[in-house]
Amino acid sequence: MHENPLKAIWKEGRTVVNGWCGIPSAWSAELMAHAGYDSVTVDLQHGLIHYDAAVPMVQAISTTAAVPLARVPWNEPGIIMKMLDAGCFGIVCPMVNTREECERFVGACRYADAGGYRSWGPVRALVTAGPTYFAHASDIVLTFAMIETAQAIRNLDDIVSTPGLNAVYVGPSDLSLSIDGKPQGDYKDRPDLLDVLRRVVDACDKRGVATGIHCSSVDHAQRMAAMGFDFVTLLSDGAYLAAAVTADVTAMRGGGAGTSAAKGPY
Repeated sequence: MHENPLKAIWKEGRTVVNGWCGIPSAWSAELMAHAGYDSVTVDLQHGLIHYDAAVPMVQAISTTAAVPLARVPWNEPGIIMKMLDAGCFGIVCPMVNTREECERFVGACRYADAGGYRSWGPVRALVTAGPTYFAHASDIVLTFAMIETAQAIRNLDDIVSTPGLNAVYVGPSDLSLSIDGKPQGDYKDRPDLLDVLRRVVDACDKRGVATGIHCSSVDHAQRMAAMGFDFVTLLSDGAYLAAAVTADVTAMRGGGAGTSAAKGPY
């Protein structure tokens, strides 16, 4: 691999459709990856996942064409480097609020030849990306800084101008929580918050930085793509499981037909 496949999608002007895994299971990660997502993110922050569970999940995702990504628990270089060494081709870093924090994050993802301080030892990445991994690491590894506070919005231009930053990823619930004290995932009834999202898209477009956002429904994701977001996440494995189970159990108790469309009992 010489370049991350998600970059090719962006160059074609298409929106990346991303899956999200919070359940610590290689099997659920494999099911998600086989659904046809462009990428699948293993969530070590709010997901119930630690490193020992994350590695087989990344391996399971790698059985498909989906690009394996990880959201790390925090802007801490140790876990960032370990997830890259395990074969993730991109890192989503939470709560990036300043240029200095963004530089620290990006530096952990880049080797010294690209101005970073990542330690050499890519172990599994050499298997999945090939023996030329070092020469192409800066093109393979994507850096996503999460924009999810009022402070980050104030520092937006400084953050997105950080060398080596490929994308931002908006956490809408934390962003609204920081702005007005209430978590809200979909801003469709909040024109003021939609204006904040447009500001993010505009600032990133000027710098050639991709924009991503976590969405709460297909309709939500479609509206965000139409706004100009380049990367949209559809719910999560846990959210899909809970919704399907609740719908079918409710239908069963009420004598309805249910909403599941499973191809078999498992």
